[in-house]
Amino acid sequence: VQLQAFGGGLVQAGGSLRLSCAVSGFKSEHYAIGWFRQAPGKGREIVSCISAGGGRKYYADSVKGRFSIDREYLYLDKVQPEDTAVYYCAAKTGISSVTQADYPYWGQGTLVTVSS
Repeated sequence: VQLQAFGGGLVQAGGSLRLSCAVSGFKSEHYAIGWFRQAPGKGREIVSCISAGGGRKYYADSVKGRFSIDREYLYLDKVQPEDTAVYYCAAKTGISSVTQADYPYWGQGTLVTVSS
């Protein structure tokens, strides 16, 4: 099982970006996907997650209404400087979770930098 997040880059405040999570070794629809981020000098935190069937989605309060998850894609809209972070995708069997320790499979992160 391998994952790789990509699609990060430099974006101006108010702009949009699409992050992708390339998966291999399993069928993505059989796994819950979580997106986490780690800002400079801070711990890693949940951004969003989606259940294996796609019927249940969660968003952190800080991104609600601006970010959207669709399986292995995370759409960032109206980004702000505080969204600057390394973004990681992770996968697990069973139901989705906001707890990073519940995810056994992780990809390397992709850096999103938002300029003001």
